[in-house]
Amino acid sequence: MMGGILSEAKDLRGSSLPFLATSKGEILRFAQNWREKRIFRTAYERFLLNKKIKVKFDFKAFKGGFMKLAKEPTLGLILSGILYLFLAFKERTLLPDNSLIFSLVTFIYLFAGLIYLIHWIFKWEKGGFFGSVIAWAGFIANFYAFIIRWIQTHQTGFGYVPLSNLYESLVFFGLCVAGFYLFWELRLQRRIFGSLVFILNSLIMAFATFVADSTIKPLIPALKSNWLIAHVTTCFLGYGAFAVAFAVAIFYLLSNNQTLKQYLPEKAVLESFIYRTMLFGFFWLSLGIITGAIWADQAWGSYWSWDPKETWSFITWLIYAGGIHAKIIRGWSGKKIAWLNVIGFISVLFTYFGVNFLLSGLHSYGGLN
Repeated sequence: MMGGILSEAKDLRGSSLPFLATSKGEILRFAQNWREKRIFRTAYERFLLNKKIKVKFDFKAFKGGFMKLAKEPTLGLILSGILYLFLAFKERTLLPDNSLIFSLVTFIYLFAGLIYLIHWIFKWEKGGFFGSVIAWAGFIANFYAFIIRWIQTHQTGFGYVPLSNLYESLVFFGLCVAGFYLFWELRLQRRIFGSLVFILNSLIMAFATFVADSTIKPLIPALKSNWLIAHVTTCFLGYGAFAVAFAVAIFYLLSNNQTLKQYLPEKAVLESFIYRTMLFGFFWLSLGIITGAIWADQAWGSYWSWDPKETWSFITWLIYAGGIHAKIIRGWSGKKIAWLNVIGFISVLFTYFGVNFLLSGLHSYGGLN
């Protein structure tokens, strides 16, 4: 029986099941020496059943791991809840002014970025934890402010998903950047990346707060389409990933500095993350261009009209597509990939801001204050 089990079970090392058995020395030694990392749970469980070994779930270990991951999000939820209750009590309504919440989120993101920065520069170990908690509070507040604005569009009689003008797209951009980074940060040992990410994010939110027009207005006919929602959502998921890849690329380019180097993972880890994030963003940007073309056909009768926004979206797509191609075919790595992500994000910013203010076209994101 043991020989049959050993012939079926290739490797038990990669198992994430919280199981423990007491007399499996031969199988464990076999697992440690075998090169292939495959798991045949059926064979393993049949062995346990035949040997009548009790299987126990290590609840304490599971609880400890979960609480370690959930601590910052939970504390952030509590802080954002206190902020909501304060504003609701002050305005005597369950739906406080969404633009006020977005304004406060701007400063929360800035404060989080500064705490991350202090954590990095002054080697304040607790700074990473406090910065993460504050960032989670800002992210959750950003999210419920978005939901409140959605509800308030219905209260005004217009009733649309708030993704249709400059102000709304900017605050959604901030939400995507914060969300992508924070969920990735749960896997990190070091948190200095939050300094650049949230300072950048506070600038995005500040532009929305102090420059863009936050008034809820009726939609023009071209914007009354579900394809618009799909287009904006997919594009900004890609933009959020590109923003985080840009921040990590900056750290990669500075990684030769001895002061910074001790806080960073190995270059190979940074490069792998930049590339995977670029792939994630490229996927969503591609979907954004496709859904945008469908929306354009419905709104203007043409899938592609070489509008300035469309042209620069395509240029941005080509930059990231070229980087992925160069990585796979030509073996680009290191500083080349890092610089490409810097250039790519500059193209993203010009596509979003430069085209809106410097070039005229069919795309409209609302006005300025």
